[in-house]
Parts: sequence; structure tokens; C-alpha cells
Amino acid sequence: MRLPPITALRALEALDRLGSATRAAEELNLTQSAVSRQLKSLEDHLGVEIFLRDRRVLRLTPQAMDYAADVRVALDRLAQAGLALRLDPTGGALNLAILPSFGMRWLVPRLPDFARRHPDITVNMSTRLHPFDFSSETFDAAIHFGRPEAWPGTDHLPLIEELGRPVAAPSLVPRPLAPQAIARLPLLHIQSRPRAWSRWFDLQGAPQGPLSGTSFDQFSTLLQAALHGLGVALLPDDLTEADRHAGRLHAASEAEPVPLGQYHLVWPRERPVPPALRAFIDWLGHIEDEMLPR
Repeated sequence: MRLPPITALRALEALDRLGSATRAAEELNLTQSAVSRQLKSLEDHLGVEIFLRDRRVLRLTPQAMDYAADVRVALDRLAQAGLALRLDPTGGALNLAILPSFGMRWLVPRLPDFARRHPDITVNMSTRLHPFDFSSETFDAAIHFGRPEAWPGTDHLPLIEELGRPVAAPSLVPRPLAPQAIARLPLLHIQSRPRAWSRWFDLQGAPQGPLSGTSFDQFSTLLQAALHGLGVALLPDDLTEADRHAGRLHAASEAEPVPLGQYHLVWPRERPVPPALRAFIDWLGHIEDEMLPR
């Protein structure tokens, strides 16, 4: 089957997203009658009715709305591919989804070494906090925290294990406390590690029931909450090292840091691995531990 004209697909996507032919025409800089002709040509091309006939409103059938969602993904990918081609006509671009705190404190400081070894590859990074469907995104790979099995349909490369401990402002915890005393204080949670506190108490031999407290979606805001005395936070050691050294945060427990989980690079199994991603995987697999402290 021949592909429909791109102008007709754009009209369909705009109608579905904006809800009216008038608004679609304004966005596409066309007349409303021109948009209607494009939509009619698409219907003729597909050989099926895609509109619910109404004298006042042009509405898509439920099946056509699903089709428009797929068209939107395809158009977005075409736009992203065109942008990548303009930025790097050689095709040496790597599109990477990162977790913000890990990306800034671990990956970005190491990237100059990758750039020196592969000057022909451009690494483009965007933040994603949760696993996503690679088929609907333009990323080649992503940084993932936790078990790689939680991201089905991917291959993975282990990166580093995260070690952490409870910390709090001196005004809240002037000296280390026993686990039972910590449990009675306000606890701060990170949404990407919902069982972190329960696991920490288990490792201390002090199992706890459900633990309440304020939750945050990023380490940066969680850290600020701990610094302002809002509660005790279970944070990675490398994220709190400077504040602990300066006395802005205190270790809330004398226990040694515990493993909080592991970071992985993940990429879709069903796609061929592009050369830029293969070079990145090989580089990550051979990073010297002495390059930078973790």
C-alpha cells in the first residue's frame, strides 16, 4: 500500500490534537476548505471512513483517533531525524535519555574522555525519569536505575552501584541516632526508590512497617529539603559528600553506607545497534575506575 501524502497526515494529526478543522487550518497556515480537502483525500486514499459526519463539527472515529496517534509519533520521529541530520550530517549522533542527578554527577564529568576518543560522535541528552517505550521515542539508549528486568525488551550494561546513608540537617539530627529513633523522625523519600527506606531498616536489623513522609521526584529537591531540616533523607554518598564535609548535613546513623541499587545503560533489543551506540557501549565497558571518584 502506498503511503498517504504527508500534507494529509499533518492535517489529520492537527485535527486530532486541536479538536477542530478551523484551529488545524490556522496552525497549518491553510484555509479551512483546504484542510477539509486534505482530510477527504486521506479518507479516499485509505478507503475507509475516518470521520463521524456532523453538520457543525468534524470528528474522528475512535479507530481514526488511534491512527492519528500513530501518525503523530511518526511525524515527531521524522522531525527529530531531520534535526539530527542538520546537526550532524555524518550520522554520528547518539540520542541518550538520562536521569538528571546521575547524568550530572557521574556521566557528564566523564564525557570529555569519550569526546576525545570519538570526536565524530555527538551525544545529545534529554531527561527521562521513568522507563518509556523506545518505539515511541527517538532515543538510542537510556540510563536506568534498578533491575533491568523492569524495562522489558531491552539489552543492558551494568554501570555502577549506588551507595548511600541517612543524612539530615544538624538542627534536626545533631548526632547519630539508632534506627528506631530515625524511624520516629520525618522521612524524606525519592519516588524512583519507593522501598529504599524499608530496605535500609531491614539491613540494620530493624524492620519497619509502612513508612510515611514527603516524597520527591528528583534528588536535587530532596537534597534541599534535607538541608532545610524538613526530614531525614536516604541519599547517595557522592551527592552529599560536600555538604557533610561542610557540616551542612550530618550522618543520621553510624551505620556504613549501604547499596541502594545499580545503574544500567539500556537499549532496545529489536533494533540494530547503530555505530555511535556501539562505540558508547564499548567505552562505558572500559572506563577506568580511577578516572574520577564515584
